[in-house]
Amino acid sequence: MKSYNIHFIRHGACDGSRQGVYVGTKDVPLSRDGRKELERLDKKYDYPGTAVIFTSPLKRCLQTCEIIYPKIKPIVIDDLRECSFGEWEGRTAESLKKNEDFRKWLAGDTTVKPPLGESGAQFTKRVCNIFSDIVDGLMKTGNTNAVIVTHGGVIMTLLSVYGLPQAKPFDWAMEDGCGYSMRIMPSLWMRDKVAEVYSRLPYERKTEDDESETFSDYSTMYFQ
Repeated sequence: MKSYNIHFIRHGACDGSRQGVYVGTKDVPLSRDGRKELERLDKKYDYPGTAVIFTSPLKRCLQTCEIIYPKIKPIVIDDLRECSFGEWEGRTAESLKKNEDFRKWLAGDTTVKPPLGESGAQFTKRVCNIFSDIVDGLMKTGNTNAVIVTHGGVIMTLLSVYGLPQAKPFDWAMEDGCGYSMRIMPSLWMRDKVAEVYSRLPYERKTEDDESETFSDYSTMYFQ
């Protein structure tokens, strides 16, 4: 039976993200170090081949596509953007720790939303709806392989909802420029809306006689 492979790649680093600042929908570019790290990963490892790329419209994702897949024009989808943190954009958890709504939000209360931002429930509904549309589109067109370049929050949310093995969002955390590969079997997807997460990205290059474990080996995933 035909299966569909979707590869999720988190964008490269941008200023503020590694300092714990909530960037969200703020349209910031990749940092200089973020570009260099993506170029290093692309040179040392292999990203999956594809003819179809879907991406968030934010600069850091578009620039990631340009570095990893320079010859492919991505399909830009607005609903693949990161969660909107509203008035919390540009701030750190430390600076918000006395805010009662922030504490509830951080504890996982999906009904709480940042001022002028999205609640967890709104964000989850948005990204799940668009992902379902992407899967339906692949099945209708017969494309069996696609890449989605988006944000850490989007990937963690989608894998926590649809991914097997089942795990909480932060169990699916990944470094900048990294991600996961998911295999969708139509019968299982139609029945249970779940799919197998079978590899981490990018893939380590192997020679024909290299039998050692690779960066993509499933044994490197820790969901116990």
